[in-house]
Amino acid sequence: MVIPLPVDAPTLQGERVTLEPLSHDHLDGLIRAASDGELWTLWYTSVPRPEQMAAEIDRRLDLARAGSMVPLATRRRDTGQLIGMTTFMNLDADVPRLEIGHTWNARSAQRTGTNVESKLLMLTHAFETWDCVAVEFRTHWLNRQSRTAIERLGAKQDGVLRSHRRMPDGSLRDTVVYSIVANEWPGVANELRRRLARD
Repeated sequence: MVIPLPVDAPTLQGERVTLEPLSHDHLDGLIRAASDGELWTLWYTSVPRPEQMAAEIDRRLDLARAGSMVPLATRRRDTGQLIGMTTFMNLDADVPRLEIGHTWNARSAQRTGTNVESKLLMLTHAFETWDCVAVEFRTHWLNRQSRTAIERLGAKQDGVLRSHRRMPDGSLRDTVVYSIVANEWPGVANELRRRLARD
C-alpha cells in the first residue's frame, strides 16, 4: 500500500502515548503543554506562544486539507494530558517518502520515553502501512539536543542545507537532514523497541 492523498490522519497508540488527529478541541491542552517550560522562548525551534496556538492549529489543518501534512496531537496515556504536536509532512506519494517533523513536547515529558515511542509509532506507520522507502528528519544545525535524539533513533545524516530557513528572530538556519531508509527499518525498529523495554 502506498500513501493515499489526501491522507486521513491515523490514531496511533502505544503504551506511553496516543497520537491522535489534530483538532481545535486540543487548543487548551496544547497551550498548557507549550507553557510547560515556556517552549516558545527556545531560540532554535518554533513553538507557538499561547496566543498563537489557534493560528498554528489552523495552519496545520490547512496543510492537511491541501494534502501536504498529517498533523497529530500527542497525549500521555498515564495522565491523559496533551504533551505536544507532531506531523507527517512533505508527503511524496510517488516515491513514496515523507518527513516527520514540526514536533515539540512539553518539558516535563522530555526524556520519559514518550518521544521515542511516538517516533516508533510513526515510523512503523510510514514503513509498514504506507510502504515508504525513506523517512526524513530535519533540524537546526545548532540544536544539538534534537540532532542527538534523531541520531539515537537510528537515522543517518544525509547532509546540511546552508542558510536554508529564516528563523522567527530573522537569523538564517543551517538545516541538518537525516533519513532512515526501508532496508534499515527492521534493525532500527528492534533497537527502538529494546530502548523502550529497557526504560
